Amino acid sequence: MTNWRISTIRRSRAALFALLIGVPVLAVSAKAAVVAYYAPPAPKAAPSLPPIGYESEDHFPGAAALYVADEGAAPTVGTTGTIDISKLAIPANVVLTPDLDGTVKPAQPFSMAGASAIDRGRALDCLATAIYYEAASESDDGQRAVAQVILNRVRSPAFPATVCGVIYQGSERATGCQFSYACDGSMARPRSAAAMARATRIAAAALNGYVMGAVGLATHYHTYAVTPAWNRSLVMTDAIGAHFFHRWKGYWGTPAAFSNARYRGGEPMPGPYRKIDPLAPLTPPTSFAAGTTPLIPGAAPAVKTELSVIQPKYQDVSVAKADNLPGDSQVLDRWKDSGKPLR
Repeated sequence: MTNWRISTIRRSRAALFALLIGVPVLAVSAKAAVVAYYAPPAPKAAPSLPPIGYESEDHFPGAAALYVADEGAAPTVGTTGTIDISKLAIPANVVLTPDLDGTVKPAQPFSMAGASAIDRGRALDCLATAIYYEAASESDDGQRAVAQVILNRVRSPAFPATVCGVIYQGSERATGCQFSYACDGSMARPRSAAAMARATRIAAAALNGYVMGAVGLATHYHTYAVTPAWNRSLVMTDAIGAHFFHRWKGYWGTPAAFSNARYRGGEPMPGPYRKIDPLAPLTPPTSFAAGTTPLIPGAAPAVKTELSVIQPKYQDVSVAKADNLPGDSQVLDRWKDSGKPLR
């Protein structure tokens, strides 16, 4: 009998303990079920996009699968513009050889020997600004490569012969920019002092003869995110950081095309050029009534007032003496000796 009581008490305690544990668990589970019921459905994962540009399997240097831009349009961010060289005359004494070498030939050191202080200052300002806006987040080598492309253009007959001229070429036209930052409003944003100081250091070294040999004679570049149309006709020389660098095929991509280009100075003012506005229509000349003379320099004097229409008390003033010879006094006779010198 005693054992039965003890067993019953134990079972009762176990049931009570299970009840005390189970009630909170059930309450939490019920709350979770209610929350899950009223919770908004989880958003479906967006389908993955097919690879593009340099991410696609069938892309190779020279292919232009996507992002093909109009040849006459301003370049997209991270892309230089291109120039039509089909009309450039190749020197008669040049022996054209097949472009099968494939090696990257470094440019000659850039020289500003004999340049004025103004040209040096403007060139440094323009080149540092271009490096900042085109490659501020790049490594030092990435910035040196951008600077080398710009200086290669300065020495190519296809581009202006000044640093500022190359950088702001076409900025006066809506679709003519060679560097996108010169036309897209980027220059209105404030600059980072530290990043600008680094870009200036890289620019100064390039203008003083530092050569980024890895990019060779490249005159174009673009980021890995875009594939401009012009790279179908160019040769890629290197990939540094986020940029791919290209040179022209044939003669215009050889050292001979850059050998005679000597810096001559004449840097324009740094900054984009003023936009070209349509010519305003010419204003027709103003017509005058018959018998009158326009009051413009070099024209005949205006018609004089007739003396008969002037009140008698004013007829003796200078209006009536308009026929006096030059140098005659215009002071009335009765006032000529009344003045005294000022002290």
